Amino acid sequence: MGWNSLDDMDLAGKRVLVRVDINVPVEAGKVTDDTRIRRIAPTVADIRAKGGKPVLLAHFGRPKGKVVAEMSLQPLVPALEAAFGASVAFCADCRGPAAEAAVAALQDGDVLLLENTRFHAGEEKNDAALAAEMAKLGDIYCNDAFSAAHRAHASTEALAQQLPACAGRLMQAELTALEAALGQPQRPVTAVVGGAKVSTKLELLGNLVEKVDTLVIGGGMANTFLAAQGIDVGKSLCEHDMAPTAKEILAKAAAQGCAILLPSDVVVAREFKANAANETVAADACPADAMILDAGPATVAAVSDALAGSKTLIWNGPMGAFEIAPFDAATNAAALQAAALTKSGSLVSVAGGGDTVAALNQAGAADSFTYISTAGGAFLEWMEGKTLPGVAALEQ
Repeated sequence: MGWNSLDDMDLAGKRVLVRVDINVPVEAGKVTDDTRIRRIAPTVADIRAKGGKPVLLAHFGRPKGKVVAEMSLQPLVPALEAAFGASVAFCADCRGPAAEAAVAALQDGDVLLLENTRFHAGEEKNDAALAAEMAKLGDIYCNDAFSAAHRAHASTEALAQQLPACAGRLMQAELTALEAALGQPQRPVTAVVGGAKVSTKLELLGNLVEKVDTLVIGGGMANTFLAAQGIDVGKSLCEHDMAPTAKEILAKAAAQGCAILLPSDVVVAREFKANAANETVAADACPADAMILDAGPATVAAVSDALAGSKTLIWNGPMGAFEIAPFDAATNAAALQAAALTKSGSLVSVAGGGDTVAALNQAGAADSFTYISTAGGAFLEWMEGKTLPGVAALEQ
């Protein structure tokens, strides 16, 4: 690994600027889901235990470089205090005299939250001058916001150039898991990619066929691949204009020796609603007035066989319309199989993306996966093979 962790830094008596992602849902001034806050607690705890003073930098919403009262971080203080088991001071700026005074007042073990970095136009412009002002507030920079690492912003990229830098515990766990899944994985590697549209995952599919041994394509995007092969998919969600691209991906996979697993049987219905009347048919036998809403049992069996023969799994996107029963069956079955293999020690399983996390939670499988990433865009860009500025800055 080409980056330092908290274990590589002398934190005693040091002011540690910690970039976190606490962009959490808030209603009526109260945090309604504190998952992201709880996930940074180990980093804050470790810094305090090593004698450091955590100074938190974060964005919230899209204020576009202006002070927007509704996007202040101050309402998050009670949730942070609950998660950290410590009092958290707040400063209404992230640079300048007020912030400098707030940092100077910190005692050992104290935690300080600075105001929304995006209240300054220089944040999203990756402005070195803003980063320099922030750098005055700390002795060490710690990035614990993998979910913001795909953005080259002042607090994620420029600031890392101005202070000794390291990864926080959440960032460390994310990078370690992703390296195990795509960097130097145990083979064979299987990827499950689902979701509605091929067009949103072109770069992902193009990168994966070069990296994995088997690629399972599910969800609405599978319909596009079936249609590209001349199969009538009825009224199914399908991007017919993407047929040439789908054919290119299939050809690239064949050239790379990557097996593509598409549905061999499908569950179809005439209406998109819970418990709609449905039937299972061969993938090439979808009635003209019906739509494909899930993969069938023969497909699930083939996916299970692929998983059983794999050492590493990367998962992004559901295999069907998982939001409504019974069209969640294929996603649930595959997820539970992956969870069982992971628990038995035979599979390293890494998953990420909003719908993916929701689907795996719904299946009751998420807790058994090796790693679940809550970083949407950053996780996808990593899977696409892109360099993430916030990670690259830690490596320099």
